[in-house]
Amino acid sequence: MAGNSQRRGAMRKTGSKKGATVGSGGQRRAKLEGRGPTPKATERPHHPAARRDRAAKKRAESGASKRGTGRSSSSRRSSGSLLMGRNPIVEALRAGIPATGLYVQSKADADDRWREIMRIAVAKGIPILEAPKTELDRMAEGGVHQGLVLTVPEYQYADLSALTSGTLLVALDGVTDPRNLGAIARSAAAFGADGIIVPTRRSVGVTASAWKTSAGALARIPVAQVTNMTRTIEGLQKSGFTVIGLAADADVDLGGLDRDVLTDPVVIVVGAEGAGLSRLVGQTCDWRVSIPMAGGVESLNASVAAGIVLQSVFAARS
Repeated sequence: MAGNSQRRGAMRKTGSKKGATVGSGGQRRAKLEGRGPTPKATERPHHPAARRDRAAKKRAESGASKRGTGRSSSSRRSSGSLLMGRNPIVEALRAGIPATGLYVQSKADADDRWREIMRIAVAKGIPILEAPKTELDRMAEGGVHQGLVLTVPEYQYADLSALTSGTLLVALDGVTDPRNLGAIARSAAAFGADGIIVPTRRSVGVTASAWKTSAGALARIPVAQVTNMTRTIEGLQKSGFTVIGLAADADVDLGGLDRDVLTDPVVIVVGAEGAGLSRLVGQTCDWRVSIPMAGGVESLNASVAAGIVLQSVFAARS
């Protein structure tokens, strides 16, 4: 018994001297040292937060550089916008709409539209970012995205002074449908207009929908925003422009204008559908003209009316 007690005591003493070798404690602690704190989500390359951060930086860089050609750096900008769904996106890309990124849902079903969108995006160098459905749902805010979201950069508006060197301008008074702006831009580009003027409040701006409808025309014709349309018109009149407002109840029809009126520097003012020109803008115009039509037709779509007058000006100057 005494021998056993002596052996156990010796074992206890040995264990106390070589405690670092018992189990794995010392070795494991050494291996865990030096790794530091867990990186932030935005610092992990494959984390969704990191992808969003990279996309935001690319959008910021594109917004600062892509739209600068021929436009003043001090001009105002509208907020960027999103296009969702396969048909709207493929039509927009075909029309040459600028884009800063294409968000693609992970493991979504591909069809012909999907493949065409991918081809155009790759050809145009548009960044393609894969994202889970939950992320696209968040971006779409309840809209139907069909696995695709296209980001369109903020539009850089031109300074009004850059437009006054031209001789044919279009001003929109209370027009709120971006598709009308896009269609008017197409007509303005086709018939040689030098720019479009829109108010900053209660009016349409350059959005993804306007870009799509313009079929690329908004890349060729500048748009200026002004705070007060009446004062802007008065300033243009002092600069030598004749201002023609379109009004269904006007006493003079378009054909009754002298050719000299149309060949001088002209601003064509288009009012809102239904409401027409606002009172002050209508009173400020040099001419209020109507478009002759067959009986029974009350009014024309704003973009159609603008196209007819623009063609008449173009014909008078040809």
